[in-house]
Amino acid sequence: MTTTIKLLLAASCLALSAVTAQAAEPYGTPYGTWTRPSTGTQVSFYNCGGKLCGKVAAVKDPERKKEVGTVIVKGAAKSGDNVWKGDLLDVESGKTYSGVVTLESANALSLKGCVAAVFCRGETWTRN
Repeated sequence: MTTTIKLLLAASCLALSAVTAQAAEPYGTPYGTWTRPSTGTQVSFYNCGGKLCGKVAAVKDPERKKEVGTVIVKGAAKSGDNVWKGDLLDVESGKTYSGVVTLESANALSLKGCVAAVFCRGETWTRN
């Protein structure tokens, strides 16, 4: 094979893998900064060892300043297309709940925490 053909084949493989990755994640990823509408708190979501983590990046209320840097999602595992399951920390109560993080669209991230899988509460956050 000539060098040109090898380069074309390599480029085709890279393009195909990028298309496959986009098909698996129709909205992209939840990584980045999101705002909780009820409090104005901003949380940065990131990849931590192949799982989803999130920590408080900024707060609207100066009295909540001590929450900045607090990890509220630690190691949520991907459980389906655009869905991660793990523990969610409620910084207001200090309690940890079983939770589900769902990327609903490119700019909507739903977080839902449950107690005993019966009593659940959730909210949809927006991307910054």
